[in-house]
Amino acid sequence: MTSPYPAAPFLENPYILDLFAGPGGLDVAAHMLAVPSLGIEWDRNACETRYAAGLPTWHADVSAVRRERFHELPKDLTVLAGGPPCQTYSVAGNGAGRKALKEVERFIRALVDGIDDTVIDKQLEELNGDPRTALVLEPLRYAIKALTCPNRDGRPFDVIVLEQVPGVKALWDVYAEVLTAGLPGKDGERVRYAVAKVSTLRTEAYGVPQTRRRTILMARLSEHGVPELPTPTHRTYKPLGPEQSGSAGAKGAAEADQIALPVGETETPLRPWVSMGEVLKVTNDRPQGRETPFTIVSNYGSGGDPKKRGMRADDQPAFTVTGKVSRNAVRRGDGTPHSPDRLTIPEAGILQTFPPDYPWSGGDQSQQVGNAVPPLFGMHVLAAALALPLPSEEKLRENWPEVGDEERASLRKEGCGAPDGCGPNCPQPGGQFSSSGSSGSSRPRTGVSAKRSEK
Repeated sequence: MTSPYPAAPFLENPYILDLFAGPGGLDVAAHMLAVPSLGIEWDRNACETRYAAGLPTWHADVSAVRRERFHELPKDLTVLAGGPPCQTYSVAGNGAGRKALKEVERFIRALVDGIDDTVIDKQLEELNGDPRTALVLEPLRYAIKALTCPNRDGRPFDVIVLEQVPGVKALWDVYAEVLTAGLPGKDGERVRYAVAKVSTLRTEAYGVPQTRRRTILMARLSEHGVPELPTPTHRTYKPLGPEQSGSAGAKGAAEADQIALPVGETETPLRPWVSMGEVLKVTNDRPQGRETPFTIVSNYGSGGDPKKRGMRADDQPAFTVTGKVSRNAVRRGDGTPHSPDRLTIPEAGILQTFPPDYPWSGGDQSQQVGNAVPPLFGMHVLAAALALPLPSEEKLRENWPEVGDEERASLRKEGCGAPDGCGPNCPQPGGQFSSSGSSGSSRPRTGVSAKRSEK
């Protein structure tokens, strides 16, 4: 595939700091672009996957690193990226973050006005609602901290890339406003960024075999110029109604919508969106794949309504892969259960565009998969932000590099302080929430989840 982005990188050695890094979606994207990255992740399960995948990781609380260990971060980090926990802003969440949007906006403005961190922290403790809501402030706090940390000599991050569910767009718009106006640097100087228009993008428009919307904030230091959002390469999927039954009529109409029409005399035609069947079906490389036709019955509701159970056929893209993806039922063309009758973790990872042999490890793997950034989508976003060419499709189909026990132990020692377990800097259960919104088996459950667990 020819890159839609000009091959004119402006950073000699880009190096990504990935906050709330999860099991590695953005880091896999960086790997595909040959860009090194360091992730910070609270959840031990996600860290197990990252170590197995060979991804440099600090098993740590993002907030604690900012307060206590920022000076230990590599001084040559140039790109700040991440997706703070989204459950409180999500349609599927309890809405605490949406109710607190005005309060969080006030904190954003207080931070750029130079209000002391201790004052901000005290006020955040008094903020009612889900504690994850405040974590959306951390990328901004990291960007400001970089300007005053002696270890960096006042050097700012050259690029900032953030992603979230559409519900957080109002806050990303405020981020864009304050980044454009400038962050407080040394001697009262303002460090200004050029920001692309905050936009909600659809992942299937970038070849992900799944309908998923993410709101992107992309900024560069003003001297690097205004970044351009990633150019779509595929057509978007347009549901024909509130339910996708996989009927012959629906299939025929869906196929008709797949015609790759040119979008301009000098532009490459958009390619058809990628279906579930294309990536999950039996092939010579995947003899364990799914026999077609099949239908996925979603555990989550159609159109965001959990009271409705949608269905999609194998010639359509998947529903948004969530932390409950393993509950999605798989049916044959005649309606009988497929074998296996639930999506497996590797299959869910493939729908997220992780490599088929990605080494999912630790517990709560459904949650890990569901809350990760789809690597293919992340690759488009990073390539656009850094003005890097996209790799060839052959590169994207390569197996994930195997990681030996010695390398895994070395990564764990670097990330946890011990080669075979957690060290003193690792977060304790109950201290914070991971990018997946889970703190492992020790997190107390409430509401419906708790009642189910008691049965």
